[in-house]
Amino acid sequence: MDIRKLSPQMSVSPQIHPQHMQILVDSGYKVVINNRPDGESADQPLSSDLEDAAKAVGLVYHHIPMSPGRLDDETIAAFKHATESLTGPVHAFCRSGTRSATLWAHAQAHQRNIDTILEACAAVGYDLGAHRPHLEARASRAASSKSGA
Repeated sequence: MDIRKLSPQMSVSPQIHPQHMQILVDSGYKVVINNRPDGESADQPLSSDLEDAAKAVGLVYHHIPMSPGRLDDETIAAFKHATESLTGPVHAFCRSGTRSATLWAHAQAHQRNIDTILEACAAVGYDLGAHRPHLEARASRAASSKSGA
């Protein structure tokens, strides 16, 4: 299992399997987020099987699927809610971890420095530099709505 920490409370990885849920619990995680749509590949476990395995070991499970190249505000908001509304470390995964890292970056843009976000992702192997304009726009919109502009 290839756990890549983006922050003390957030990690991502490539695809995990039901037997990995106990490893996550033993590593201190409380929440697991599956960002992969069911049926994306033949070798992928079903979300329902992953959810059953997660719940069996006491993990909170969320299925927030994101198809490759289909980043939207609704999915970002669901990811943000899942990561901010619960206490304890969160682990998210998809096929390679890139979609999970991307969702985390966009969910954090309203509260973290964009350079810090991009550096955290790059440090664990995810180059999200192409997302900079979108992250900056998201941060700007959040700042404008806070100031009432």
